[in-house]
Amino acid sequence: MKKILHALLVIFTIFLAVPNLVYANQYPDKVVEKLGNGLANTVTGVAEIPKTMIIVGNRDGVIHGMTVGFITGIAYAVGRSLSGAFDIATFFIPTTPFVKPRFIWDDFNRETSFVEAQMR
Repeated sequence: MKKILHALLVIFTIFLAVPNLVYANQYPDKVVEKLGNGLANTVTGVAEIPKTMIIVGNRDGVIHGMTVGFITGIAYAVGRSLSGAFDIATFFIPTTPFVKPRFIWDDFNRETSFVEAQMR
């Protein structure tokens, strides 16, 4: 009886450990990806200003783009840069980025939005 329980315990432990071994192989890739994402967003955050001015200007007119787009672009630039700094500080915890699109050059004609981060 003891041998059967011991064998079941060993089998149960193996079944619990196997998925973790699979995820362990992906961890370095996710960490490096998050660090690269953080560096890129910290450095390119300032490009949100002209990007937002262009988007708002095309949508609502030139004057609106130069005023409201400029102010909104500053807010987005600060948000993207701080999000990048946060990703750099916490790169060892693989989460999704706060900023959509992930990089500023991904879909340049789409306005930036901020979302909740989730585990990768």
